[in-house]
Formats: sequence, C-alpha cells, structure tokens
Amino acid sequence: MGVTTISNFTACYSDQVARIPLLTRWSTWILPQFLVLGSKRILRVVPFYAFVGCICQEVVLKALRAIKSSLIDPYKNLSSWDRGDPCTENWRGVMCYNTTLDDGYLHVERLQLLRMNLSGILSPELGRLSNLTILDFMWNNISGSIPREIGSITPLKLLLLNGNKLTGPLPEELGYLPNLNRLQIDENQISGPLPTSFANLTSMQHFSHMNNNSISGQIPPELSKLPNLLHLLIDNNNLSGNLPPEFSELPNLQILQLDNNNFNGTTIPASYSKMSKLLKLSLRNCSLQGPIPDLSRISNLYYL
Repeated sequence: MGVTTISNFTACYSDQVARIPLLTRWSTWILPQFLVLGSKRILRVVPFYAFVGCICQEVVLKALRAIKSSLIDPYKNLSSWDRGDPCTENWRGVMCYNTTLDDGYLHVERLQLLRMNLSGILSPELGRLSNLTILDFMWNNISGSIPREIGSITPLKLLLLNGNKLTGPLPEELGYLPNLNRLQIDENQISGPLPTSFANLTSMQHFSHMNNNSISGQIPPELSKLPNLLHLLIDNNNLSGNLPPEFSELPNLQILQLDNNNFNGTTIPASYSKMSKLLKLSLRNCSLQGPIPDLSRISNLYYL
C-alpha cells in the first residue's frame, strides 16, 4: 500500500487542523510528524495508519457528507459528522466493520439514524455506501422518494424506512438486492404498484411492514416465488384485482395480512387451504365475496 500524501491526508480529515485520534484499536504505532499546511508548519502526533492510507475511502466520506447535507437536523444529532473519519471518530449512527477489507480500508457496515427528528430527503449518494448491511431511517419526518440507487447496495439485509413521509413509487431496483431479508416501509405515503422485480428477493423473509401507504394495483403473482417468505403485510393500501392463488405455493408463509384493500368482489382462492404453515390470515374489509375455503387442515391457524 502506498504512502498517503498530504492532499489525501487532508481529504480524510477535511479541516486542516482536524483532530486526529492518538490511540485506536487499529494502531499501536504512534509517530511524530511535521505537516506543512498552507503557510504553517505544525507538529502533529499521529497514528501510523495515517501514513499507509485513509481509514475510510474518500468516496464514502463524500457520500456521508452529501447524505447529511440533504437532511434537516434541528437537534444537531449529526454534529459528530463534522469531524475526522467516520470509522475512528464515532460518528453518531455510523458503524464500521472492525477490520479492513481487501482494499485496505475500513467500510461503513450500518447506518442507523432512527428517531432523530430528521427531515429533508434521502440522498441518492446512499448508493455509494456499497458495503452496508443495515440502512435504518425509521420514525423521522423524511419526505421525497426512495432513491433507486439503494438498489445497488448488494450486501444490504435490512431496509427500514417506516414512519416517515416518503412518497412516490417503490423503485424496481430494490428487487435486485440478493441479500435483503426485511423491508419496512409502513406509515408513509408510498404509491404505485408493487414491482414485479420483488420476485427476485429470494432471501426475503419479512415483507412485514408495507401497510398504511397508498400502494395500488394487482399483487404480483410472481411473489409466490419467494422460498423464504414468512410474513406478507400489505394492509391499509389501495390494492385491487384478485388474491393470487399462487400464494399457496409459498412453502413457509406464516402471516398473510391484506385488510382494508379492494379486491373487487373476488373470492378467497380454494388453494389457500393448502397453506399448511399459516398462522394468521387477515382479509377484513377487502370487498371479497363467495365461500370461505375449508381451512380446517391448517392446524396452527389461530387468526382468521
């Protein structure tokens, strides 16, 4: 790995006289060094890692600053983001891997900014955090749309955006997150159809919080291809069309909750009697008609 230049060093530590941590768990070597910054010659005692590469990539630093600038933070919860490196300076809500990856840098693993009274919008620069596993903005006042760029964060496992004021459709790109396990978008103002690309989310277990939005149209039958799906909650939306008979092919589905939609006088598919692992089937106020299938063979069904 090459030696960090002064220009790269100051890119990592944006203020010319930025506070540099003297002791970190990544370094036991502490070296004195004269830095020439502008017209000043400053004696610094800096960790050895400063001379073998920034702890966090410059592209990640820029992305985090863009994310912060797109948010309104009245209580200064993100004031720690104004100093140093996110992986060594304990930026609030930012958690990094505790070892460097193959490129020699530390990377942001989790961005958890729940219940911080944030407003503003979600920056497309979120897509630059390419090693995230958890993205959590729950219970703020964020508006605007969900950036399609989030669909490029392939390690992402949890996408938690519920309890905001988000509008617009769900991006198709979210359907290409191979590791996504949980999607929570309830209590927003999301509109438009459920993307058929969601049928690609083979790691998904919990579509557990999509309720209380304005999602419309037919439920894609393709969602029946999700082998690990446990919970599907899309109640209190504007869904129409018919209930997909193919849902009986979901081998592990335990909760199907679709109350307060408008399925246009269609019936409950007879195939639902084969959903052997179902615990809860909730279809209240859905404009359904016709007979209820024989569900007596579903031995653990406790709510209907």
